[in-house]
Amino acid sequence: MKLINTYTLEVKKSKFISYYYEVKNKNEIDIILKNIQKEHKKARHIPYAYKIDNIVKKSDDKEPSNTAGTPIYNIIIQNNLNNVLILVVRYFGGTLLGAGLLTRSYLNSAKEVIKKVD
Repeated sequence: MKLINTYTLEVKKSKFISYYYEVKNKNEIDIILKNIQKEHKKARHIPYAYKIDNIVKKSDDKEPSNTAGTPIYNIIIQNNLNNVLILVVRYFGGTLLGAGLLTRSYLNSAKEVIKKVD
């Protein structure tokens, strides 16, 4: 497992911190998720998506259905990425964003974290 990049986006005082990892297997993903959860104990949500060959998974982590994991997964598919995990740590800023802005925030976080990589 290798951390490729990170990116931080702030939307109406909510902070979205995205991580882009190269992974080889499900075990590495479990380790990364545990470490991120320990590091960001006060985060409200940590949705993610990954793809390792034919193994795919996405999680909204208690965000409204399809507002977090799906946009992250869509970025993975649109960019033909494989052996990757993208997760976004969200610190709630006190303002509800609504489904549309929430989805765009996760989408933009995932889009930017892979864009900065050379």
